[in-house]
Amino acid sequence: MSEVDVLVNIRQAIEADKEKPNLGMVDIHKARELIEETGAVVLDVRPPAKVEGENAEEANVPNAYYVPVIEFVQQYEDGRIPQDKTTPIIVGCKLVKFANRVMGYLEALGYQNVYVLDTDIADLIELYKK
Repeated sequence: MSEVDVLVNIRQAIEADKEKPNLGMVDIHKARELIEETGAVVLDVRPPAKVEGENAEEANVPNAYYVPVIEFVQQYEDGRIPQDKTTPIIVGCKLVKFANRVMGYLEALGYQNVYVLDTDIADLIELYKK
């Protein structure tokens, strides 16, 4: 992928994000709706040191994968990220900053339906334990 391709992808992502409420930031209720109605994939991107208890994959949140931000490239190359770039993806962490970073990585790679959970992913995990 060339620099021009990356810039095109970023430009398209910015335009797509403008169409999303809150520029793609979603609360746990909207995240649940995306998971249950569209089959959205959840990426728990917290670094291992920030995971208290189970990560989203271990907690059996539907369609959830634990992809620590520090392992993103390796996990991408290993195929743990959906290959279909139109798949809705919700990225979550503890304080949103790592999720925003991964959203940018995904959008630069050409992913079109990326959202960021606007709260601690532990809240989403707790929602699915009820």
